[in-house]
Amino acid sequence: MASCTLSEIVTKQSRRLTLRLQNKSGNGGLRNLGAITVHAEETVASKSVVEMVLRCSRLDNKDVFSKSDPFLRISRMVESGGYIPICKTEVINDNLNPKWRPVCLGGHKFGSKENPLLIECFDFNSSGDHVLIGKMQKSVADLEKLYKERTGANFVISSKSHIKEKVLKGQLFVDQYCEKERFSFIDYISNGFELNFMVAVDFTASNGNPQLSDSLHYIDPHGRLNSYQKAIMEVGEVIQFYDSDKRFPAWGFGGKIPGGTISHCFNLNGSPGGSEVVGVEGIMDAYGSALRSVTLSGPTLFGPVINTAAQIAGQSLTSHNNTMYYVLLIITDGVVTDLQETINALVKASDLPLSILIVGVGNADFTSMEVLDADNGRRLESSTGRVATRDIVQFVSMREVQSGQISVVQALLEELPEQFLSFMRSRDVKPQPHPSHFPQASTSTMQ
Repeated sequence: MASCTLSEIVTKQSRRLTLRLQNKSGNGGLRNLGAITVHAEETVASKSVVEMVLRCSRLDNKDVFSKSDPFLRISRMVESGGYIPICKTEVINDNLNPKWRPVCLGGHKFGSKENPLLIECFDFNSSGDHVLIGKMQKSVADLEKLYKERTGANFVISSKSHIKEKVLKGQLFVDQYCEKERFSFIDYISNGFELNFMVAVDFTASNGNPQLSDSLHYIDPHGRLNSYQKAIMEVGEVIQFYDSDKRFPAWGFGGKIPGGTISHCFNLNGSPGGSEVVGVEGIMDAYGSALRSVTLSGPTLFGPVINTAAQIAGQSLTSHNNTMYYVLLIITDGVVTDLQETINALVKASDLPLSILIVGVGNADFTSMEVLDADNGRRLESSTGRVATRDIVQFVSMREVQSGQISVVQALLEELPEQFLSFMRSRDVKPQPHPSHFPQASTSTMQ
């Protein structure tokens, strides 16, 4: 048998990895048990995309004191008969004749052009209890036809009797429609593009005294990982294979560093010279030693750490020919104190090759953190009124994830490929084949 991670295969330019076979105890001894070569291939269906500009006219008003705030949700039918959302537009405030920014539907999301899609128009409510304005069932082929014929399609809504649907005066129009091939995450990764991992750890006093076993920072003498160590290990072990030199900047924030200053962005390794450590083990060692030299303090400020990461990502634009993308993992036990400063920093960073993963540990109420993760269709807005170019944050509460069926890594990383692609496409960066500079995986990385 042999084992490896999927990322080890797809980061090779040939997408081919040869592994030595071993016996179950993990070694072949002197005997040659042979080798196995794994070749990965991506299905082409996922490369075709449809880009459309959608607009509506004469929508029903669902608000009393103002006009509706409409957004569209497009879902595809699954074999069991239910629907899965595959695309959402942004929200347009106070408008019954909205025109949205272009939406992109990947071929892998809708399958065939003939497959029925459910298109729903909602009036946005910040409570999350959105009001349905109208719906319709159309395939991609139907939408293309609406574009070619320059006609609209009427929304319908279920009548109270449920026997017949009521046809509404509100209509959907397709102002632009085009099909094109799009490069995938794998296309970039196998042609030398890299994900650079960075981590920031919360050293505020609310974590509890690290000497006591009920502290979130307690280092268990028997080797049981605390929540911070778990998040570093789980995310780091996936991302490290997408980074050839495996040198990761690591910071702490909200702690009193030797000398008595409270710092909101200090090097975890204690070195005044540089923040980089080697490998996930290097992060774990630096974290352990920082707990012995740094006093927990406060408050919880993300702004300085985000700005430092953004500075590194910004510098790479001129020096690395757009082949570097940065992923900052922030692990925190509390709600951020500088919410507006954090939003300002995120809006500023939304133009850069950077994604930010935030893991909430412990039992705090993280509701206000959901604002940073613009999954409700509303882009972040800075105090000067500037709107984020794209969504770069994914927030996950470890407590909620652990009670479900999905791993922390899965919940955190599910949006990362799309965020990476949205940046590359916004800059029109295409993967240029060149010799891969990823080192051949050594046998020490095998399990």
